[in-house]
Amino acid sequence: MAGKLLSVIVPSFNEAENVKLFYEELAKELQYSPYDYEVIYVDDGSSDTTLLELKELADMHYNVQYVSFTRNFGKEAAILAGFQHAKGDCAVVIDADLQHPVALLHELLAGFEEGYDQVIARRNRKGESLPRKVLSTMYYKIINRFIDVRIQNGVGDFRLLSRRAIDALLILSEGNRFSKGLFSWIGFEQKTVYYDNVCRQNGESKWSFGKLINYGIDGVVSFNTKPLRVCLYAGFIVLFLSLAYILYTFVEVLVRGVITPGYFTLITAILFLGGVQLVSLGVIGEYIGRIYNETKRRPHYLVKDTNIEARKRYEKNMEA
Repeated sequence: MAGKLLSVIVPSFNEAENVKLFYEELAKELQYSPYDYEVIYVDDGSSDTTLLELKELADMHYNVQYVSFTRNFGKEAAILAGFQHAKGDCAVVIDADLQHPVALLHELLAGFEEGYDQVIARRNRKGESLPRKVLSTMYYKIINRFIDVRIQNGVGDFRLLSRRAIDALLILSEGNRFSKGLFSWIGFEQKTVYYDNVCRQNGESKWSFGKLINYGIDGVVSFNTKPLRVCLYAGFIVLFLSLAYILYTFVEVLVRGVITPGYFTLITAILFLGGVQLVSLGVIGEYIGRIYNETKRRPHYLVKDTNIEARKRYEKNMEA
């Protein structure tokens, strides 16, 4: 495998304490590897000194490249930017906070050498709180019943992709990206390696409970239209029940005469129908909102600073 290039894509948001530490760990693990490697840090609009740390690191190491966004566009945009700038025969997506064990790269590369286009790192839930474990397990069981692709519990963005898998991902240009689903959607031969959950060394997690909820909703609506079908079925069921109740009431009037409707029946019908309508409108609104965002064709991110173009010009001049 001599002469093969590995691209290491590192999404980073407010990781000033970790970017250099991560590179040191990476260099230590890959110093005897037969692969050449480039490290592409993607600064997702950090508000701390992450960009300054990246510039210093890039000045010290030629294989370090960085792309810094004008604001926080989200991890999905950062992953996409990494793939768009990766030149390697394969690429690994890994977080800068060292929760993804750098030592696992050897197993990922071994899977690539075996011919797999995706080598997926799957963690256990060791060290997590019981409520989070339970909620995560329930979420993955539910989402896999709804969506058209398969998503495994404990599987995230930490994985290796071959060049043809990267090229397949780059064809997918949608603005509302859900990488877990996209990785599954493109297919290709896959292998899974396992590792223990690791706590981050410095800083705080950027995933609040609210962000996790929104991410979960993205997963449900990004790869299927089944929620819309559920709304249709619910509409038919409510229509059938309503017609049955109307027929029952009509027969009651014919047999016993006019009877004043009860308050309970009236308020129950209003609240039930109103709830179904609001839920259905919410689901439909999610899809319409995504269609609206897609039609604007905005770029996935805007770059504030990068050293990649300067490196390309330098290399071109050296070749000339």
